[in-house]
Formats: sequence, C-alpha cells, structure tokens
Amino acid sequence: MGVRMRTEKDLLGEYQVPKHVYYGIHTVRAVENFPLSGYAVHPQLIRALACVKKAAAAVNGELGFISAEVSRAICAAADEVMDGQWQEQFVVDALQGGAGTSTNMNVNEVLANRAIELLGGCLGEYTLVHPLNHVNLHQSTNDTYPTALKIAAIWLLQDLSQACAKLQQALQEKESQFAGVVKIGRTQLQDAVPITLGQEFSAYAQAISRDRWRLYKVEERLRQINLGGTAVGTGLNAPKKYIYRVNDQIKQYTRLGLARAENMIDATQNADVYVEVSGLLKALAVNLGKIAHDLRLLSSGPYGGLAELRLPERQAGSSIMPGKVNPIIPEAINQVAFHVMASDVAITMAAQSGQLELNAFLPLIAHHLLSSIELLTHGIEMFVERCIQGIEANQVGCQTALTKSMVTVTALVPHLGYDQATTVARQALQTGQSVYETAKNLHVIEEEQLTEILNPQALTKPGITGRG
Repeated sequence: MGVRMRTEKDLLGEYQVPKHVYYGIHTVRAVENFPLSGYAVHPQLIRALACVKKAAAAVNGELGFISAEVSRAICAAADEVMDGQWQEQFVVDALQGGAGTSTNMNVNEVLANRAIELLGGCLGEYTLVHPLNHVNLHQSTNDTYPTALKIAAIWLLQDLSQACAKLQQALQEKESQFAGVVKIGRTQLQDAVPITLGQEFSAYAQAISRDRWRLYKVEERLRQINLGGTAVGTGLNAPKKYIYRVNDQIKQYTRLGLARAENMIDATQNADVYVEVSGLLKALAVNLGKIAHDLRLLSSGPYGGLAELRLPERQAGSSIMPGKVNPIIPEAINQVAFHVMASDVAITMAAQSGQLELNAFLPLIAHHLLSSIELLTHGIEMFVERCIQGIEANQVGCQTALTKSMVTVTALVPHLGYDQATTVARQALQTGQSVYETAKNLHVIEEEQLTEILNPQALTKPGITGRG
C-alpha cells in the first residue's frame, strides 16, 4: 500500500506531500533541492526558531493581527517543539541555499500543521492556520533566522562555559596534587630548568580560565538581535508596536538579556559577530590541543618515552601488539581541536562572502558554529571524566630523570659565572656524574652552599638560590 498524499500549492505550482507529515510543500522542495550533507539542522536552532515564532504569534494575537484562537494554537505548537517534540519533522539539510529560508519554512509549516491539528482540522488545511499568513506574519527569514542563531549559540555557550569550569577545577586539583613533584622543565623539547608538575598543570588551568572568561564576555555581542527588521533591517511590513513588543516578548521567553540592535540593517547584513565567537572557540581548541599534546608526550613510553605521567587506561591499544595502551582520550581531544579550527575557516569565509544587505551563507555558519560549541562541550566533559581526573604522577621517574639531568646547572651561573658553570656541565656530561657531584669534585664552591643552591624545590621558585 502506497503512502497517501495531499496536494499543496506554492509559487511554482502544485506538489504532492505525504498526508501524515507536518511539513509542507516548501520543505519537500528543499529536501529535493539540497541532498547535500545528510546533517540535520541543529536541534537548538530549531528550538530557538520555535521560540521566535511563539513570541511573534503571541504579540500578533495581542495586537489583533491574528485571532486569539490561532495565536494560542501556534504558541502551543511552538511549546511542543521547544520541548523537543516533532524533531523528526525537521528534515531539511543543514547546508542549503537561501540564507536559511528552507529551515524557516520547515518550522513555519510544522507549527502551522500542528496548530491546525490542535484546532481540530486536518493537516494541510491552511485556511485555519497558514504557514506564512499566520506563523510567519510580520517576519522574514532574514530577521528570524539570525535571531534564532544567536539565541541557540548563547544557550550552547552556557553549557560550554560550565564544561570549561569543570575542566579548570580538575586541572587545579591536579595542580595541588602534584605541587611537590619536581621534574625537568623543557623548552624546544630539550632539558631546560626544574619545574614542578603542579606548576605545569597550573598553566593549563590558567589557559582554560582565560578561555572561559572570553566566552562569557562574547555573549554580550550575541545579545544584539534584529528581530522586527524583516527583509533587510528596515522593518518593512512590521508595525512599530509589533517590533517593540516582539523584542520584549522574546527576551521574556528566553530569559536572556536580548536587546534590539540599534542598527538592524547592520545586524541583518553583517556576520562578523559569528567570526568573533568562532575565533574564541578556536582559541579554546588551541589550548585544549596543546594540553592534549603535552599529556601524550608526558605519558609516552612507558619505557622508551618520558613516562612522567600515567593516564587512565581506557582500552587495549593495538590489534597486533599485546599489552599496548594508547592515550586515546587526548588523541580524541586533538581531533576535536582540529575540527573546530577547520570550522573556523569555513565560518570566516562564509561571513566575508555576504553581499550587500544579506549574508546568504548563514546556514553554513550556523552548522559549523553550533556544532563546534557542542563538540567542544562534549569533548571537554569527556576529557575531564575519562582522563584528567585519573592522571597519576610517576614521582620516582621524575626524580630519577631530574637527578641525572643537567637542568640544575643554571642555578650555578649567578655564583660561578656562565663560563665556569659551562665547565661543570661539560664534565658532568663526560663523566656521567650529577651536577652536584661534579661541582663538588671540582671544588668550585663550598659543599654546604652547593646543597643550598641546588635544592630542587628552591629551583622552581623566583629568585637566586643560595643568596638568602
């Protein structure tokens, strides 16, 4: 038995739509036109668009532009979508031409048909509730879609900020736990001067703290919306009372500090705010990638590498080498970082490619921006739970390597001068003795003072050791 169909009409003519679906002709055409990525439009963008539509319907009902009955039905349908219902009805590909019109119409049609159903009508009975005349009244894709994108981005950024807070706390806990573990500090992968493992983790925590603050501050720019600007930001076909009230309404529904942009034409045509947000996501990805690279290096071995850290063992590492365990969580984080950096390039190119009064490439920006925020959130949560919290220090290994190394010789420079300290270093390398033993045997400094100068803990703090 075949799928029962209903006939719908648009500018281009008639089209058959499956009778049981809540979307309509515009959505079906978009599905046919854009068989591209297979990625769905981000659920938070759909949820935010439904919130925008609810605000518009509520205000249009209050002002008498649509009946109270239709207004209530649209609002009820929007509430359902905001609660996660009917997600399977949003079938348009995330990547699409038309600046987001296909997604806007998908939402309009689903809300209209669900409202029709709530009023006792049949799907497609648009004389009761029309996708454009009622759901999209006093709106354009060009003000609803950017507004929804900013709302969705803020919602997701709040989750990301919480994830960063957890990561920062986990790193700070390791900073405290490893405060007494002195080890070799390295520059350009070569032995440099002593440092504590705790100090290394303090730097990681500080970098994430900085990322968290930047992401918190960037929300301010996302709160400027162009709802009511309609096609190009001038507000054509939107009554002034509606423009003021709908912005107040969406602020109330979202509980975010949203405000109508002072220049809605600017907010309609320019997409630089998304580039700014993406740039901060990239900065976070850079720091995460750096930390993940360091953890892989510091845990390398366990016998042929640095082996200063032991990462939690999560799964067997090889199908051919028995006993091998790989640093899979940091490796996954590195891939998250690469993905976010690549998305930043796409967002940058799309934003600068806008022309005149509109950027037609907002769907690409939306897809990469929202996906990057969500990917970073999930990645950080995984990083904390499956790696950071379970890291252990190889204190014996750190101490052994420190004792054998030349890194303490730098502390002799203020007391012996660079040339004589170099002599100590060369002889230590030739004999295999420690810096302490070499300096002691050369009688270049009193043994008591030498012990004070080369105290490992003292070498990790500011100042000149051995001078009070």
